[in-house]
Amino acid sequence: MKKIETKNLKLWYGKFQALKSVNSAFTANRITAIIGPSGCGKSTLLRVFNRMNDLIEGIRTEGEVVIDNENILDSKTDLVVLRKKVGMVFQRPNPFPLSIYENIVFGEKIHVDHVSKESLDEIVERSLKDVLLWDELKDRLKEPALRLSLEQKQRLCIARLIAVKPDVLLMDEPCSTLDPQSTSRVEELMRELKNKYTIIIVTHNMQQAARVSDDTGFMLLGELIEFGQTHNIFTAPKDKRTEDYITGRYG
Repeated sequence: MKKIETKNLKLWYGKFQALKSVNSAFTANRITAIIGPSGCGKSTLLRVFNRMNDLIEGIRTEGEVVIDNENILDSKTDLVVLRKKVGMVFQRPNPFPLSIYENIVFGEKIHVDHVSKESLDEIVERSLKDVLLWDELKDRLKEPALRLSLEQKQRLCIARLIAVKPDVLLMDEPCSTLDPQSTSRVEELMRELKNKYTIIIVTHNMQQAARVSDDTGFMLLGELIEFGQTHNIFTAPKDKRTEDYITGRYG
């Protein structure tokens, strides 16, 4: 089932065109990796899905981005509702300077009036269990989140997102600051989470894309060159530019 679809999507930063007629379809409950050299438009495409690009001056967008049969580029789109539905994890973990507990309930307190302590406790436990952190942190909930390890901070940021029950998780280089062992554990977490969420990950690490994703899109100079099942993209790419990138001839 299609969760997200882009139709002739174009985006400009001022006079520079960053996305050129991108047509794609992202399937629900799968992990899709977006790969390509630096500056090719990967992160720009990712930020379109929750309209984070809107925060940049001089942005202009054309085409459609359809999520659950609604064009989110419509001027009537409620961005607060959209960003609750489509959450984002960034390259460097960014927990708030609050306790572990308060980090997780932060979004729920913003979106819902008069939440009971019992409900918040349930949200914290559910969210930490979903990111496989409950056993590690259940006795440390009042501690500052900034004391956690990098991997724990990244997992906490994911827990903070899923506390508000999104449908889509966007991950922009989520493992780039982590060591190999921590990266492996976050990848394992992604595989668990795809049972409940649609995940789109931007990564420079082609080995990671091959390991963790079901589908892969290759971008170059703002164009989506090729998109398909990860196994096919890595073993039998249809476009020579994809093959050249994957085999290290450039990029």
